[in-house]
Amino acid sequence: MNKNQIQIINDINNEGEPKRSLFSMLWPENTSHLSMELWLEKTRLGLFHLFVEGKNRYDQSHADLLSLLHEPFAIAISNILQHQEILRLKDMLADDNNYLRNQMMEITGDTVIGAEFGLRGVMEMVQQVALLNSPVLLLGETGVGKEVIANAIHYSSKRKNNSFIRVNCGAIPENLIDSELFGHEKGAFTGAISSKRGRFERANNGTIFLDEVGELPPAAQVRLLRVLQQHEIERVGGTETIPVNVRIISATHQNLEAMVKSGTFREDLFYRLNVFPITIPPLRHRVDDIPALISHFLEHKSRELGIDNLPIISKETMEEIQSYYWPGNVRELENFVERTLIQGGIENKIDPLPFNKTVAPENYIGTPSLRPATGRMLSMDEAVTAHILKALSQTGGRIEGGKGAARLLKINPSTLRGRMRKLGIPCGKNGLATRIMNFNKRHS
Repeated sequence: MNKNQIQIINDINNEGEPKRSLFSMLWPENTSHLSMELWLEKTRLGLFHLFVEGKNRYDQSHADLLSLLHEPFAIAISNILQHQEILRLKDMLADDNNYLRNQMMEITGDTVIGAEFGLRGVMEMVQQVALLNSPVLLLGETGVGKEVIANAIHYSSKRKNNSFIRVNCGAIPENLIDSELFGHEKGAFTGAISSKRGRFERANNGTIFLDEVGELPPAAQVRLLRVLQQHEIERVGGTETIPVNVRIISATHQNLEAMVKSGTFREDLFYRLNVFPITIPPLRHRVDDIPALISHFLEHKSRELGIDNLPIISKETMEEIQSYYWPGNVRELENFVERTLIQGGIENKIDPLPFNKTVAPENYIGTPSLRPATGRMLSMDEAVTAHILKALSQTGGRIEGGKGAARLLKINPSTLRGRMRKLGIPCGKNGLATRIMNFNKRHS
């Protein structure tokens, strides 16, 4: 440090203006002063000042002693300023997270479309498990809305104010999956120029959503099993174990039980993930939700595309939409609405679906029926759905009583209602009447 940076003032009356006026405002005239500028890496941090009563009390020896304190004082002030900046950035990050969380809730909505009809059984299971920490496995075809249900579980849980981290296991290259999930230490591999936290560390005290969990390679399956069993991780290239408190929600459209039998998915991991499985029905099993979904997508996509007047859908067009197979489920429906708006939605009408341009399974007949094998083979859920709808059609929608469907099917009414919720058949009068009417219309 340059000694010229320490100034000795033994009589403030000998100083010129405006320093003399400033000193006289702050200190009595009968004082001596030592003033030292604090610098660190060419950055001026401030001024350190000492004063004592009496004139001519300081000399160069005092300045030399004070100069020894320059570096520790400068470092201390620099650390304080950096700490204040970290606190400021932390507050900004928390504010940004709250803002993004609120924005996401505004976009996705705080309710799940179909919760009262086709997804009623699913939402009942969500409410059962949301407040717990048990792992949840979401099953269903691609595009049925597994991420929406994962959102609902997280934001209904005690962890809703903490992180919700999404991971698409099928989108991360196999050689990077360990690093992405569990982090890595500096020098762990070529290109690891610094340490990095993984998704599990970022999700600590929150929830992690592992979409397409069936795509995890064997090595990552072993690490994931350790997280589930011991609640700790180890970064790639590291030796220290890091405890994590994470709620795991996983999802897949694959048959994990078949993968276990074929040896491509660990049996012990499957049982750990499959603590509370929730099967989300495909869109063709919850056709009563389609009008509400279309209304939601129309409003959302019209806002995105700058279309002021929402298109009108005729009853005939809506029936045609509801009778379609929808192999891509809700995602395909969303894309269809956007495509239709781009092609002609500004004319305030929606033209009939160009179904002939989309290949459905051969001889698909809409809602499952009990017709013999003239078309594709029905799944067990489809056959049971059709059987229940046929019984309800014969009883006019009545479930219990001497002329109810439960008696006709020779099962308990509560069991029938539970089966209906699982299959996405609405139990409410209005929704059930519409479903039966559509069933009869397609199979008359």
